[in-house]
Amino acid sequence: MKLPKAAFLFFILLVSMSPPGGADPNEESNLTAFSDPRRIWGNGIERIIEEAYRQFFHTRIIAGRVMNIRMPFAQEYERNILSEYPWRFYGNGKAGPQVLWAQINEIMDSDDFRAYIEALSDGREKVIIFDMPTQSWSQSRDLFEIARMRTGSYLGLLHRPYVLNLGRGPQESDIYNYLYCVGLVGLDCSAFVWHMLDYVAAAGGLDLGRIMAPSLGIRSGENAAMLAGTSFFNSRSSQIIPVQDEIRNLRPGDILLFRAEDGGMSHSALIQSVNFTTGVIRYVQCTDEAPLSERGVHDSYIYFDPANPRVSLSDPSLEWTQRRYPPFPGEQASPFSDDGLRYRAFPQHGGGRVVRIRVIMELVARMGW
Repeated sequence: MKLPKAAFLFFILLVSMSPPGGADPNEESNLTAFSDPRRIWGNGIERIIEEAYRQFFHTRIIAGRVMNIRMPFAQEYERNILSEYPWRFYGNGKAGPQVLWAQINEIMDSDDFRAYIEALSDGREKVIIFDMPTQSWSQSRDLFEIARMRTGSYLGLLHRPYVLNLGRGPQESDIYNYLYCVGLVGLDCSAFVWHMLDYVAAAGGLDLGRIMAPSLGIRSGENAAMLAGTSFFNSRSSQIIPVQDEIRNLRPGDILLFRAEDGGMSHSALIQSVNFTTGVIRYVQCTDEAPLSERGVHDSYIYFDPANPRVSLSDPSLEWTQRRYPPFPGEQASPFSDDGLRYRAFPQHGGGRVVRIRVIMELVARMGW
């Protein structure tokens, strides 16, 4: 039997939002204990990685609905190819969760965001048009445009996404669209991996940026996250340890690298858990090539036969559950329908690979995994 996704048990904390008279302290205590990641992951490295992962989610009440807001994906220059003038994501897609949430909360408290929510709740079908260079949005009730969107004839551009909306109130995906297109907030895949590992290292009493500074070539005052990209994870640095990608060799904290057509690496993700008893690998990542409800930071799974831990991640017998879709319905789809196909892609260049950071490997070993 496949294990259910456990990452969002902490959503139970939603109900601890106090009524006007205040919440029962015992109830709050019980709910906090129930959502504690130690209930599932124990006290080791898996629990620390889960804590790091939860930094990228916030809960808010929007239009009377409790919503779990996930950090958007934001990769510099991925959508400004055809724009009239240059624009950039906040923090260049490399800022940490604390900085980004402060910015996101300011965005969601703005008058423009409230107007956007009202437009989504007016009961009228429309097309929402985002303009990323000007960080603005508009709406069209033109019947011809609505009909074209309904039939799958996409009208948008990379920097000007179009979204069909029924006016029945906001969904979490609508919040994502605004934060991404208007707020220009989020982080790219390698920044997500870096900030996750930075949290893990800090939990072990280590300063990852300071330790990695010589390998990254960081000068005084520079942000390590700006330089710790996927190309660095794929480098020959003495801090990067290659791992033969048989499942028996994998550990929490290992980095999955997905290859690009040119032979380099175009995406990275982080292994959170490897369960050799049930045959489940859980990994976490940040990408917008995912189902609408999962764009941004999300968890993903690989199922394997526990009796055969020597199998490679490149083996097609493995079941990678993470499906891949275009960021906005109607845009060009990914050439890979799931993460497994993406990991196995471009075998002429070696396909996907697994690496680990030396200091994280030592920390995992110290914690007895």
